[in-house]
Amino acid sequence: MWRFHVAWTYRPSIAADSLNSHANPMKAALAAGRVQIGTWINLARNPAILTLLKSAGLDYARVDMEHASPSIETVADMAVLGRALAFPIIVRPPAGNREWITRLLDVGVQGLHIPQVDTPEIAREVVNASRYAPEGLRGMSGIGPHTDFGPPDFAALNAAVHLTVMFESAEAFRHIDGILATPGIDAVTLGPSDLAQELGVMGTPRQARVIDEHRDRLIDSARRHGKQVAMLVQTLEEAERWIVAGVQIIAYASDVAILHRGFAAASARLKPGG
Repeated sequence: MWRFHVAWTYRPSIAADSLNSHANPMKAALAAGRVQIGTWINLARNPAILTLLKSAGLDYARVDMEHASPSIETVADMAVLGRALAFPIIVRPPAGNREWITRLLDVGVQGLHIPQVDTPEIAREVVNASRYAPEGLRGMSGIGPHTDFGPPDFAALNAAVHLTVMFESAEAFRHIDGILATPGIDAVTLGPSDLAQELGVMGTPRQARVIDEHRDRLIDSARRHGKQVAMLVQTLEEAERWIVAGVQIIAYASDVAILHRGFAAASARLKPGG
């Protein structure tokens, strides 16, 4: 009887090494001066939506946990697939506290979109929870999705995190320079509906003008402090306008808006009398 004995040693391939780089392709693209175009995911739960969006030419997806219903398990699945596709997800948690930030980063999310950052103190707490020492005091964990199941490189993990803070109140704008001067904050945006509601212009003829004035203030302050600006838009014309104004991160509509718009147009055209 013939017997074969094969001795072998596992050697990680180049591809395996690259999986453990912790890199965030969105941060690299922004550093190279490339505007990033994405959309909100409010409805879809199948992680394959990321493959679809990438094939359509988008750069990232923003997943909403504050005003939508995805579970942490769904977000974890999307985060792992996004890392494999080099198509990052940015997640808005229900709150910008240590508990949510820790869980989301540890399941592999690299981008956070933090609501209700009204003061420099809140901004510092967000940074502290998001980055390891010496840049913060992020909770320590073992190997996992956040390390691509390889040994952690804490400096690289810190560099990969992208933090966007949301201005949604008059108080935030009173502290605009203090918040944007906070080390570790990468980008800033505003919540147009919440801000309009607080300023008392929601649903009035003044709403668009007042919100645009606050957008301009945000862009000016971000430019002074070397921060990026993210902006939610509903039309391509809006997107083009704000890119010219200096916005580097565009969130164009959402899965809900695109589906509703498309099917409403088809329904109106195809139904009798439509």
